[in-house]
Amino acid sequence: MDLGLAGKKVIMNGGAHGLGLASLRHFAAEGADVAFFSRKDDKIEAAKKEIDAAGPGKVHGEVFDMADGADAYKKWIGDAADALGGCDIFVHMASSSGTGGTGDWQQGLDMDIMGAVNAIEVLTPHLEASDSGSIVLMSSTAALETFVAPQAFNALKAALITHGSQLSQALAPQGIRVNCVSPGAIYYPGGNWEVIKDAVPPLYEGTLAKMPMGRFGEPEEVAKAVVFVASPACPYMTGANVVIDGGFTQRVQF
Repeated sequence: MDLGLAGKKVIMNGGAHGLGLASLRHFAAEGADVAFFSRKDDKIEAAKKEIDAAGPGKVHGEVFDMADGADAYKKWIGDAADALGGCDIFVHMASSSGTGGTGDWQQGLDMDIMGAVNAIEVLTPHLEASDSGSIVLMSSTAALETFVAPQAFNALKAALITHGSQLSQALAPQGIRVNCVSPGAIYYPGGNWEVIKDAVPPLYEGTLAKMPMGRFGEPEEVAKAVVFVASPACPYMTGANVVIDGGFTQRVQF
């Protein structure tokens, strides 16, 4: 299937490892130009090489830390759009979970919520000018069911789904689609579940035991869904929350 991504401009906050990097590789393989950032220079260079090898498009990657504040972040988003020559797709990948801040309410608010709000504020004119404007917000199955303990990450990821649903209604007349993707437990080197496996083995083993498929997910399995949902191949899909968890969550959703 042709996803219609050749020549499209994709901006992602984060993206140097895990689900973000896997997604950017697939965008690049489909012929899209991509822009992303990371807090660490070595990760940026390694990711740029992987993405560049995946496809023919432009790769714009820079060192940036969202802790530098909202104004600096908005500037980076605007500069990324200028570097690519516009923006057709924005993927909100940055999260407090990536910095070990799942219990930090302020960090979660700044990254998981305001990271989306501020970027969309800057990019809306570019997305409106596109013939296939699309936003994908990364949430989590921790937003859908009680998981581990009451913490900032779970509550704020739930708020992000609500915000995304309301944005989808508000931005639809401007030709901009908004969807969420909610992964379950995804295992990859350097990821949270590798840390949990070493630091809290009972939680790791207990979670694995509840997996109907008998295993954790892999970044590629989420990345392919992110790219499809974001792409022009899904022109009538907006306001959805796509759960990718191997059947881990047990609620019935109508």
